[in-house]
Amino acid sequence: MAWLYLIFGGIMEIGWALGLKYSNGFTNIVVVIPTLILMTLSFYAFSKSLKLLPVSTAYAVFTGIGSFGTAIVGMIFLGDSVNVIKIVLVVVLISCIIGLKVVSDQPKKEGGV
Repeated sequence: MAWLYLIFGGIMEIGWALGLKYSNGFTNIVVVIPTLILMTLSFYAFSKSLKLLPVSTAYAVFTGIGSFGTAIVGMIFLGDSVNVIKIVLVVVLISCIIGLKVVSDQPKKEGGV
């Protein structure tokens, strides 16, 4: 369940990162409110994952999902530049995230056991 919280939090991070872009320095209230909701959900889910996952792995995966997703959304929908090197680096990023999941220790049981 901790990994699901972590993935959910990372996906919410994509949303709030995009919200920051369109909030016009937190002056567009129509965008600010959903952005703050996404931020809250993102950090709540991340904090729930930390009950069972090591912070070093969890934080790297959390920010990696956000970075990966935001880069992809930017390239596909927002007109960010796309080139071979950028694609390779994004693939390397997601490969590292998957690698961290594969090599991480099993989550400890709740209750500290």
